[in-house]
Amino acid sequence: MDLTSHFTAHPQSVGETYTEHLGRATSFGLRMVFAGLACLVHGLLPFLFVRTGSRAIAELNDRMVTNRRRCPPPALASNARLPH
Repeated sequence: MDLTSHFTAHPQSVGETYTEHLGRATSFGLRMVFAGLACLVHGLLPFLFVRTGSRAIAELNDRMVTNRRRCPPPALASNARLPH
């Protein structure tokens, strides 16, 4: 496996280029960081950011599922075993 394939295999598996994947992953990561900080503040001050964490999770899940539907999963080899 050459060095380039380490950077391109996963993005290709989800129907994206390396650059597209970099942008999407960065967007997801920043959204999770900010939602996590809001959850920490909410733990101390429960009247703030009451729905921020749950909304972020729902939004990110919707974005990820929508992206998956656009790109069919790779076929499994006939002798591949799924984890239990």
